[in-house]
Amino acid sequence: MTMAQAAPRPPMRFPRLAQPFIALGLAILAELGIAFFVLNVVAVPLIAVWVGIPMLLVFVPCTRWFANCHRTLLASFTGTPIQRPYKKPPMPGVLMWLRTTLSDPATWRDIAWLLVNAVIGFTLTLLSAVLFLASVFYLIYPFLVWVTPDGVFDEPFGGLFTLNVATAFLMVPFGLLAFLIWTGAGERLLKADAYLAQSLLGPTENAKLAIRVRELAESRAETVDTQAAELRRIERDLHDGAQARLAALSMNLGMAEEMVNRDPAQAAALLTEARESASTALSELRDLVRGIHPPVLADRGLEGAVKALAMSLPFKVDVTIDLPGRPPAPVESAAYFAVAEALANVLKHAAATTAWVQLSHEKERLHILVGDDGVGGATVRPGGGLYGIERRLAAFDGTLTVASPTGGPTTVIMELPCESSSLKITPSSGTA
Repeated sequence: MTMAQAAPRPPMRFPRLAQPFIALGLAILAELGIAFFVLNVVAVPLIAVWVGIPMLLVFVPCTRWFANCHRTLLASFTGTPIQRPYKKPPMPGVLMWLRTTLSDPATWRDIAWLLVNAVIGFTLTLLSAVLFLASVFYLIYPFLVWVTPDGVFDEPFGGLFTLNVATAFLMVPFGLLAFLIWTGAGERLLKADAYLAQSLLGPTENAKLAIRVRELAESRAETVDTQAAELRRIERDLHDGAQARLAALSMNLGMAEEMVNRDPAQAAALLTEARESASTALSELRDLVRGIHPPVLADRGLEGAVKALAMSLPFKVDVTIDLPGRPPAPVESAAYFAVAEALANVLKHAAATTAWVQLSHEKERLHILVGDDGVGGATVRPGGGLYGIERRLAAFDGTLTVASPTGGPTTVIMELPCESSSLKITPSSGTA
């Protein structure tokens, strides 16, 4: 499981009036899930005659897709994402995938959930939908029937029964009562169904620990690879830049030393060239050091460094910072380079006229938001700038979320763990 899977976006919230129709849809899906349950259960004993293998290769992914749809949908009622606890096969291949899938407890919990959902989930969701639909029916029924000349209400859909005026309007209080019950219990019934699904579809404590260990192992491996790549970059920059300049400087000084008596003018020209080479090498070394740890970050902290970065861009960048102090140096450096890379992406791809940066500290986490009014369409893909930010943050157990619809605006939300006790109180902390 990747970091993006470990910390998905917050679930969307459905409008209140949409919930009865969602509940009705969930009730229908609950009964359709019986088909997946039966097919999976029948396929298991048929493995002995090989017929079950192709059946499982088809129906288990269908069951997982069905369960994942419910994970996404029901998370809107609990307010917390339901993680996918499936194991990854150690090696590619159909048989290895099937072996890993059948030995994964999450697979059997999905199948058990299908049966539980068809009984308990169906009851909860259908009751939530019926309460609302019954209230609507009782409230509007007297207005749907026709008034005949003799003052009797005839049921318009077939004339199965007739009601006089007084009897028809006696239904209105029942409609009001059903609506009040739905108002108080309708969403709670859906939440109960969501928590029931979460107990079976979500990871167990052991699965959570296994997921966490895998995340940390992947993060550590990527951090080591990133550090090795950074060291190679520094070595390459030194070899191709400053080292080459210094070698040329040494040669020019040697030649000038030989010509100082024979051709003073040529020696002076070589010394001038050597001085220029020394200045260029010094500038390249400063750029290299600045790329490792910007001096402005060490001198002025995250606030001053981000403001200086914003001032260097050719478009307007609004900076708002509300930090009670300076984060620890590693977190501060990671946050700075994440903001720098995000703004660099805005400059390269967004065609924006305005951008904004917000930094705050809340609930023991450093929150960073970088947005722009550009063309949108930004995505996290391997090798891209946002992917590099995600990997940098993952080394600190941080997360990255991108909201970038086509046409903009783009919002990049980053979070880093940062305990309040680790913040250094400085006079420079404040809001810009």
